[in-house]
Amino acid sequence: MAEKKTAAKKASGKTLTVRQIKSANRKPEIQAATLRGLGLGKIRRERTLEDTPSVRGMIHSIRHLVEIVEEGK
Repeated sequence: MAEKKTAAKKASGKTLTVRQIKSANRKPEIQAATLRGLGLGKIRRERTLEDTPSVRGMIHSIRHLVEIVEEGK
């Protein structure tokens, strides 16, 4: 089943690289949970994620804590 997920992920093609630029300390717990959901948690950590509306919404909700490094094909 893991093979099907990676094949579907590669088929969509578009990706985003996101970097955490600020800490989640002293922020609402929902924002820390969103960071963890994106696979982030420490400053300057980067993740390459599939460009979907749900990921874009997560990034938008914590846009003051992260930056989009690059948008790939």
